Amino acid sequence: MENTSHKQGRDPDYLDRLIGEQEAASFIGYTVRALQNWRVRGGGPKFVKVSARSIRYRRRDLIAWADSHLVQNTSQGAAA
Repeated sequence: MENTSHKQGRDPDYLDRLIGEQEAASFIGYTVRALQNWRVRGGGPKFVKVSARSIRYRRRDLIAWADSHLVQNTSQGAAA
């Protein structure tokens, strides 16, 4: 995930601004296809459904999703 502290200092809306799925996928290091699959199956980051064909993400939600999957060792297993 890209460093947000420097960008956030210059742009107070950085974490809450809506971004497209291509930028969101790049931000968390996954593919657009992975985001699309998670939207259908569940388990992915929260998203904003602007219209039937327009999906957006907030960086704050992408970070929260990644944080919810943090583990300290392999015996902890994957987060639900």
